[in-house]
Amino acid sequence: MIEEVLKLSYGPERTVEKVVQDDNLDYIHMIFNKDEGLPIHFSNSNVYMTVLQGRLSIGLDDQDSHQYPAGTLLKIPYHTKMNVQNLHEETLELIVIKAPAPKHYNAG
Repeated sequence: MIEEVLKLSYGPERTVEKVVQDDNLDYIHMIFNKDEGLPIHFSNSNVYMTVLQGRLSIGLDDQDSHQYPAGTLLKIPYHTKMNVQNLHEETLELIVIKAPAPKHYNAG
């Protein structure tokens, strides 16, 4: 086979799985239940965040938190302060792509 086949987790449990981390990008699958999310942090690359299900609550830099429904793609620049949360009853599922791979920023 030429292609590499990768599987994403499926289920209601909190998940942050790094599906692909290579020279080109990081591809991360996340599932959060109500009141779950990530620690506040700064983006370590350009971040492309797709909401697959639920509603994302996210505060960027000093902005108030905004809500984004399923079907939304956010493009977040490098070194942006991020507060990613699920404040809703519905399960939140995200795909996060970091490009270029964060190690390109760390190397410089």
